[in-house]
Amino acid sequence: MGTKTVDETPAETGAETEAKADEDRVGEAADGTATEADTGIQDGDEQPEASVAEESGPTGVGQGAGAVVSAALGIVSLTGSWVGTVASARESLIGQLQTSQTSSVATMVKEGYGDAWAANALWAGVFALAALIVAVVVLARPAFGAPGKPQAPWIKSVAWAGVSLGVIGLFLAVLKYTGILLGLPSTS
Repeated sequence: MGTKTVDETPAETGAETEAKADEDRVGEAADGTATEADTGIQDGDEQPEASVAEESGPTGVGQGAGAVVSAALGIVSLTGSWVGTVASARESLIGQLQTSQTSSVATMVKEGYGDAWAANALWAGVFALAALIVAVVVLARPAFGAPGKPQAPWIKSVAWAGVSLGVIGLFLAVLKYTGILLGLPSTS
């Protein structure tokens, strides 16, 4: 009296079911589609880590680059730069042109070497000040940009190195410019 609604095909074994599921997954992978069971993600679950990383915001690459630049500028302020060398040579040449053979030795030394030394010190001070400003901006950036996200420790370390090198370079530049450090020799 009742009719059977069961499939007329013989029942599949466990091995046949797994093989069929594997074939379906391979076909879906080729098509670029995947089922919820394959990905392990169901409705309401969070996205994989790759998507979370894209939404997390800035990575700090700019801050790291700024920290490295500040340290490099600090080193340049201590070791000298091409700009400082050119400015020094230019001032030396101008001093030689402005003095005559009848000028006193003190005038020749001041015009030929003193102004060149001051020009070199001035450019070293400019590089030291730039290093100091860049380093302070890098250190202050998290307070204004993303206060909830901590700054990487290496960025802080390199930025503090830039501050230190900038302060030392600025101090030495002022001492060189004023003649306290390695001033001109006495000509009398």
